[in-house]
Amino acid sequence: MTAPGRRSSTFTRLLRHGFTDPSAAERLLDAVELAPVRDDPVLLEALGATADPDLALHGLVRLLEAQPDPTARRELLDTLIAAKPLRDRLLGVLGASEALADHLARHAGDWRALVTYEPRDLHRGVEDFERGLAEADDPVSLRVAYRRCLLSIAARDVCGTIDVAETAAELADLATATLRAALALAEAAAPEDAALCRLAVIAMGKCGGHELNYVSDVDVIFVGEAVEGADEPKALRAATALASHLMRICSETTVEGSIWPVDANLRPEGRNGPLVRTLSSHLAYYQRWAKTWEFQALLKARPVAGDPGLGAEYVAALQPLVWQAADRENFVPDVQKMRRRVVENIPAAEVDRQLKLGPGGLRDVEFAVQLLQLVHGRADTSLHSGTTLDALEALAAGGYVGRADAAQLDEAYRFLRSMEHRIQLHRLRRTHLVPEDEADLRRLGRSLGLRTDPVAGLLRAWKRHASVVRRLHEKLFYRPLLDAVAQLAPGEARLSAEAARERMVALGYADPAAALRHLEALASGVTRKAAIQRTLLPVLLGWFADSADPDAGLLNFRKVSDALGKTPWYLRLLRDEGAAAENLARVLSAGRLAPDLLMRAPEAVALLGDGNAGGLAPRGRAQLEQETLAAVRRADGAVQAVAAVRGVRRRELFRTAAADIVGSYGTEAQPVEADQGALVDRVGAAVSDLTAATLAGTLRAVVREGWGDTLPTRFAIIGMGRFGGHELGYGSDADVLFVHEPRDGADEREAADAANKVVSEMRRLLQVPSADPPLLIDADLRPEGKSGPLVRTLKSYEAYYRRWSLVWERHALLRAEFVAGDEDLGRRFIELVDPLRYPAGGLDDDAVREIRRLKARMESERLPRGADPKLHAKLGPGGLSDVEWTVQLMQLRHGHEEAGLRTTRTRAALAAACEAGLISAENATTLDEAWVLATRVRNAVMLVRGRAADTFPTDPRELAAVGRYLGHGPGHAGDMLDEYRRTARRARAVVDELFYS
Repeated sequence: MTAPGRRSSTFTRLLRHGFTDPSAAERLLDAVELAPVRDDPVLLEALGATADPDLALHGLVRLLEAQPDPTARRELLDTLIAAKPLRDRLLGVLGASEALADHLARHAGDWRALVTYEPRDLHRGVEDFERGLAEADDPVSLRVAYRRCLLSIAARDVCGTIDVAETAAELADLATATLRAALALAEAAAPEDAALCRLAVIAMGKCGGHELNYVSDVDVIFVGEAVEGADEPKALRAATALASHLMRICSETTVEGSIWPVDANLRPEGRNGPLVRTLSSHLAYYQRWAKTWEFQALLKARPVAGDPGLGAEYVAALQPLVWQAADRENFVPDVQKMRRRVVENIPAAEVDRQLKLGPGGLRDVEFAVQLLQLVHGRADTSLHSGTTLDALEALAAGGYVGRADAAQLDEAYRFLRSMEHRIQLHRLRRTHLVPEDEADLRRLGRSLGLRTDPVAGLLRAWKRHASVVRRLHEKLFYRPLLDAVAQLAPGEARLSAEAARERMVALGYADPAAALRHLEALASGVTRKAAIQRTLLPVLLGWFADSADPDAGLLNFRKVSDALGKTPWYLRLLRDEGAAAENLARVLSAGRLAPDLLMRAPEAVALLGDGNAGGLAPRGRAQLEQETLAAVRRADGAVQAVAAVRGVRRRELFRTAAADIVGSYGTEAQPVEADQGALVDRVGAAVSDLTAATLAGTLRAVVREGWGDTLPTRFAIIGMGRFGGHELGYGSDADVLFVHEPRDGADEREAADAANKVVSEMRRLLQVPSADPPLLIDADLRPEGKSGPLVRTLKSYEAYYRRWSLVWERHALLRAEFVAGDEDLGRRFIELVDPLRYPAGGLDDDAVREIRRLKARMESERLPRGADPKLHAKLGPGGLSDVEWTVQLMQLRHGHEEAGLRTTRTRAALAAACEAGLISAENATTLDEAWVLATRVRNAVMLVRGRAADTFPTDPRELAAVGRYLGHGPGHAGDMLDEYRRTARRARAVVDELFYS
């Protein structure tokens, strides 16, 4: 008897053998059913070797209790102790699968299926499983027989007799036998239907690929033909009835549960298409309507049940189409869409637990292998396998995938599939989620041979293998391309020139020959630069392929590399800075503007590093002014000074454009900016601040050159239009007014001449041809327009506005804001124009009519000939002009009373109008969304084409690039145009209501 407070020796032994609840285990061992073997050390050792000793012991007691009599119970115990194969198999299953323990408790004699231990039993095939199902004569008995066969597979799996690939193949063979048995039952129930038709069942997905899970939908396609002399429509109805009955037999829940769902949604037209088609109908669909993913699915098509001749005809007819898929017109955008991970539909809490769809999951491996098969299988029949691991081995043997990469991927895939199998086996439920419960993780780890610290060991191994998959997923496509051109390691099979060209075309490169030349120049040689670039290029090529213009991305990278490749900091930046390489890839392949700015001073690539102090965050106006004025002080003369100022402007334009691209495309480290309005505001503020600083620096340089420290007149620059509204785009001119005020004692004519010379010299220096982009100064919004003087004194402005100002000038002054020069003079100018732009009492009816007339005239006269008004971002219906004039009319009418309306910024004024009750929240949102979208369209066009435009480009590649910037994937340019029209149409309806009514 054990002393109080002391643990029994049995308790201690149970702990040592891996039991987590020794007290419960002691009670179970004391059960009368186990009395004959309670003290047998063989039993305890065997239980301790299972994945979950507690679960195994509990299942064994239940099985013994279920035996019909003492004789049967004694037979089980004697065999268990005497026969090690049975002991290992039975206890292994009971310790790994609660669901199969339930089955054994219901069918107490099925343990005998595990006794046999013959060579043929080690690797069972379809015929073996057909024999195991032969006696089933209804859906219930079919389920029992299916579980009995499944029991034998699970037993050999958990004991290590068969590996994960063999397990998956046997599960597929069992599914094949089950489909045949179910079809036989359906035909027996309706012999008249069976007599009318030939029906073939084609396995798809994992069943077709001979790599099925324990619990999975079985994907199938049905093909039917009328027997000779039968009416075809009637025969197809009969075939459909048989196919439907087969699906019900397998899918419906009975007292013995269900087998698995039979899913026919991979058929032509999916759920909307007929369940059964003739072979000619299948062929017509795939030749005319099928999408790339449907050919990808056909990689695994395999006839498994029904008429074998018809099944063979189906495969023979459709397989050639699979290997022509890479020649299809839309193959590249389809591939880009398929390559882009779709994890948005996975609940956030599950992403990190997903074995199948999560980053580094099974889908990554399967997709990569299938895509390479589609690209290279046209010319190499050795790649025509539906099984992932077999296809991976063939890809490595042919040089399409590096052998070392293939070996690592094979190991990772096997481990992840083993995890998936054991997770599903526990309760025979369809899941791809790694459990969170400690006990579940412990059982899972032990089932995979991790005994010392199963939970920690499992998580480490899982993360390591997922990391391998994630890293190799992209390398798999691109590393062989580098090996093909770099010619470094002799002895390994390489891609042929034609195979390399095919792969580049499949990845979206329009000029594969040039792309391969760039790769050769970048990756060849034994220099440190070449070695680092060989490491980076597989990932960079993937990011380039994810853009609308991969060719430009690769060419631009070569140019940057040629310019900076010998500078140590550049190579170190790309190698060590987590975000720098991806940011660079996005920027180089997103269009012309950012690469052009970068090529003029490649050292600006340093801004892309995530560890850089400046990074891509915009700099404020004060900081920019400080830098430009310091550059002016250091320069010899105005020409050199303004060149330095323009250099700062070029660099900051690149910073702004790069941040905009990264925010719009998103990266692994930084998701796509969700608030598109915030992106627009950042660009507008950054470019406007930069323009103000550029003007301030240029003004200082011109004054210092001609007059020393002091100009004979005070001088201020007033921003107008988008400049005053902090809404400049990349290609915007600087709309300004110039105002001066002679200093005390200065001659007025001399002061006016000085002011005009300043303006003239500023405009000249900012447009001198150079490597830096020019800044055009537009003063056409001044009094009297182009006919009036460029510069006026403050008194002249006052006199003019008092006597002659027109409605359009008051309208234009809504955007007036001091930007550079004499701050006090600028402030007084703003005080002068405030009563004009925010008149007391608002506008009279004549002024409102005049504004409406001006707006209508502008729309009719300024819209370019031939342009589609509905797609013109500035002047079209619902475009920028519509929204801005509507908001500005509210400012002119109510700005005197509502302080919030007294702003130069469109979005801020619109928000203030909403808060003041001048516009409903719904209408304000509609106008805001339209304004933000139209602004982003203009920014996108400038980024892509390198020159300003207000309409969408007509070139397909440029249009696709604009679409990518706006968040539309490959092949969705039409959706982008539809979205713009829809947004603009809603905005125009609001404009008609508020502006014209």
